[in-house]
Amino acid sequence: MSHRNRSLRLARTAALVLLPIASFAFAQNAAIVNNKPIPKERVDEFVQVLAAQGRSDTPELRAAVRDELIARELFVQEAEKKGLARNSDVQRQLENARQEILIRATIRDHLKAHPITDEEIQAEYDRLKTQVGEKEYRPSHILVETEDEAKAIIAQLKKGAKFEELAKKSKDPGSAQSGGDLDWNTPGTFVKEFSDAMVKLEKGKYTEEPVKSQFGWHVIRLDDVREAKAPPLEQVRPQIQQELERKRVQQLQQDLRAKAKIQ
Repeated sequence: MSHRNRSLRLARTAALVLLPIASFAFAQNAAIVNNKPIPKERVDEFVQVLAAQGRSDTPELRAAVRDELIARELFVQEAEKKGLARNSDVQRQLENARQEILIRATIRDHLKAHPITDEEIQAEYDRLKTQVGEKEYRPSHILVETEDEAKAIIAQLKKGAKFEELAKKSKDPGSAQSGGDLDWNTPGTFVKEFSDAMVKLEKGKYTEEPVKSQFGWHVIRLDDVREAKAPPLEQVRPQIQQELERKRVQQLQQDLRAKAKIQ
């Protein structure tokens, strides 16, 4: 066998041996850009984020994500080739991003090690229920600039004018077009002067003296009263969990600060 034939045979053999390795590399990666692999896991992660936003996991979406990751890799390689990673402003931004990633990771790790329990959620729900108050009120009001304007409105009401019509003159644009209606609320929702006057009214009655607050002068009518009811636990569970997690992270921050040497 000639030397040339032996060389061709060895080359074919080497190609056959390397083919499975190359195939394996491509199977593990979504793409290879200038010898830099983009793992398929990055496509999966990107698609999961988009799926959480309502996008369907389709071949077309995955192809678009692959193209996006290739474009990003090309830009990163170009930045590295130009030495932009050594730019002081870029380094500062990279350090900020690094800190944010590590902070989020620390918080996730802490909450995983110290999860919020059902018992804690129930206890917080019970505590919040006690703050709801005994009654909810549905008032309407007319807000004006001066005491004289408020007195004039009260005089018109006494003569039989409709509250809803007079409310169209109110300074409060949120309620003026709905007859002054402020919907159901607990007394603590309103400023003290308003709340104090409201709770003294009988259902269907209005204040016969103007009520002054930081917003102006009010004429208040109490349209209805009912026993306050807390929303069901399952409706507010996500908000309670989020608040308890916030407090847990805040406590972690305080503990770390207490142990740290800060000069």
